[in-house]
Amino acid sequence: MDQPKPKILLIDDDETLLRLMSIRLEGEGFDVTSVNNATHALRLTYNNAYDVVLSDLRMPGMDGLALFDEILQKHSDLPVILMTAHGSVKDAVAATQRGVYSFLTKPVDHKELRKTLLRAISSSSRQSIGEWCEDIVTRSPEMIRLLKQAEQIATKNVSVLISGASGTGKELLAKAIHNASDRKDKPFVAINCGALPENLLESELFGHVKGSYTGAHQSTQGLFREADGGTLFLDEIGDMPVSLQVKLLRALQERSVRPVGSSQSVEIDVRIISATHKNLNEAMQINEFREDLFYRLNVVNLEIPPLKDRFEDIPILAEHLLRQSAKKHDINVLKFADDAINLMSTSEWPGNVRQLVNVVERCVALTSSQIIPASLVEQALSQENQYWPTLTEARDTFEYEYLCRLLQLTEGNVTRASDLAGRNRTDMHKLMKKHGLVAADFRSTN
Repeated sequence: MDQPKPKILLIDDDETLLRLMSIRLEGEGFDVTSVNNATHALRLTYNNAYDVVLSDLRMPGMDGLALFDEILQKHSDLPVILMTAHGSVKDAVAATQRGVYSFLTKPVDHKELRKTLLRAISSSSRQSIGEWCEDIVTRSPEMIRLLKQAEQIATKNVSVLISGASGTGKELLAKAIHNASDRKDKPFVAINCGALPENLLESELFGHVKGSYTGAHQSTQGLFREADGGTLFLDEIGDMPVSLQVKLLRALQERSVRPVGSSQSVEIDVRIISATHKNLNEAMQINEFREDLFYRLNVVNLEIPPLKDRFEDIPILAEHLLRQSAKKHDINVLKFADDAINLMSTSEWPGNVRQLVNVVERCVALTSSQIIPASLVEQALSQENQYWPTLTEARDTFEYEYLCRLLQLTEGNVTRASDLAGRNRTDMHKLMKKHGLVAADFRSTN
């Protein structure tokens, strides 16, 4: 992944000095945003991500220390370096005691400044989290705390349950935990437990022997054995049928799996990370999820906040996704306009990061300029926000429409419909009952 340039917010009321420092720092590989007053700078920190703030101490209106105090309230992990032509030991002590990263006296020695900037950037929370989670773009204090907790438990061979709404990045976090663990050189295998019918899910997980069921033309080892020595990620574990939950629990307790149709068990060494958007406590109360399996999976629980609760991440995520999309599609687009960023930062994002990806992709594809305007973002958002179904809702909608078309095609003949769908009559009747479909409604009255 291409590493972005370190971003510096530079503030000084001396326009000439501001311009000269900007030119020099940009020439050395920094991405510099320069403004001549602290009030403007503070507004920029709300909707933009910076790796370090470099500010003059003495300025009209809000001074450098007052700016630092305001930044500290929202971005406690953002290093602030202060400069002053009126430097004194008293100023430096007062500033550092309040948490200012460093204090430089004008005229600033540029080698010392560069060294201080690089040290501050490398020590910031976002930069110091580590390569294990480099694909997770964040500056949210809540997310950084979550990542540090994830790093702590990564090397411990305990099961992890990741909670969070659809689209928040649960699989990304699971893979990051795998990358930080001692198993990182072994396979990371993922499966969505709600995407397959029960019989196929069982075969996918545990494998099957040749001839164990209709269509089993050859033996397969299953995902547990494929992930041996590594990590198996069970996404949407809350959608797993209860009968299969029993077999999963047995496999975890005995550390072995028995392929479908086999009388022999095979030992496995797999770490389980599971994820769900459902409330499993509620599912247990209505007997849709086994309590014993819940406690087996939920040794450590990590809950990813929705995107609207980590608004600090929206600008940097949008920029990161824009760079990725522009590179992938070879489109010459540079950034979002400021008002476009403001619009995204104040949107609800019911589809979370997945929805943001779609909005950015659409904007990059449709833009006719190098800077994406707010109007294009607004158009993309209005299309996305019409309705954002969960994965379960989307699957149920497809299933209902598929069954209707199938029954229309077979004129309500359940046996023929079962054959075309590759399911038995019992399964077909269960699906029809689930969706309130009656075969007679599809038979011709002529």
